[in-house]
Amino acid sequence: MEINWQITTDDKACVKAIIEKQQNTELVRDRHARNLAETKPHVTKERLWEVMVCMRLTTLASSGPKSKLATFQSLSPFPLTYDKMCEKQKQSCEDFILRTLRTHEVGTHRIKISQDLANVFNLLENHEGQRALDQCNRLVRLEQREIEAAVANYINDTFKGFGPKQSRNVLQTLGLTRYEIPIDSRVTNWLNDKLKFPFKLTSKALSDRDCYRLVLDAVCKLCSECETYPYPIKPDYNSSGDAQHDFDTKVAQYVTKELNNIDGFTLLDDANRYKIVMPNGWAERAKQPMKVKAASTVN
Repeated sequence: MEINWQITTDDKACVKAIIEKQQNTELVRDRHARNLAETKPHVTKERLWEVMVCMRLTTLASSGPKSKLATFQSLSPFPLTYDKMCEKQKQSCEDFILRTLRTHEVGTHRIKISQDLANVFNLLENHEGQRALDQCNRLVRLEQREIEAAVANYINDTFKGFGPKQSRNVLQTLGLTRYEIPIDSRVTNWLNDKLKFPFKLTSKALSDRDCYRLVLDAVCKLCSECETYPYPIKPDYNSSGDAQHDFDTKVAQYVTKELNNIDGFTLLDDANRYKIVMPNGWAERAKQPMKVKAASTVN
């Protein structure tokens, strides 16, 4: 069975309109300069680690230019350099990461993020380090989309916390990809609202690799017919995702108030082989300020 995406004249007009609007933005100019370059700098273990740290911290977090995450990413020296991690290796890497995130007030669900990043570091420092570099450096010269997808899938398969979107976030930030872009809420909102995508796109659906591939197939075909490459949509930091952010904060406040005796649990249904994970970190998430209106708990 095959899916054949039919691109209409109106679809092309939507793409050309957003290109005209955003082609001179810093975000798009940077992508053209780095990701579309014929050759790129080789990826080092130190650079790969720092990018993976920063990309993992963007999950469910504000990353605008005035955010705490943006400040954290720009610090020199970087608070979690690879060398610092090596110095702490005899101690608990996970504890060191968690303390650092709390000190700089970055990351949601910091305990989970610290666990994931400690796992990443241990893999890079041991048997997976050279293989990770070999995979990424397959893309220092322009390659076809299938090679890009293979490297993204490798990251997805190997490192906890890096799904289809975050694995592509890493590669795009390293300047390595032309086709395999991260599809975030800005892209899905545009596809749903402006392009009238044939089915409703959600972040939950895009956490599935096959669904992600299906949607990206449509994006790539659309861009190909418009003689351009996929590129990130410039966020409106004053409004993009603000309503969702406030809703999530209210949910966290409700959980903290009404279920304050728990902070993460897992339900296992052995008969149906089903697992429901209730993540931890609600107390930390509830402290985040509202963006649209004053904070209030869910009634």
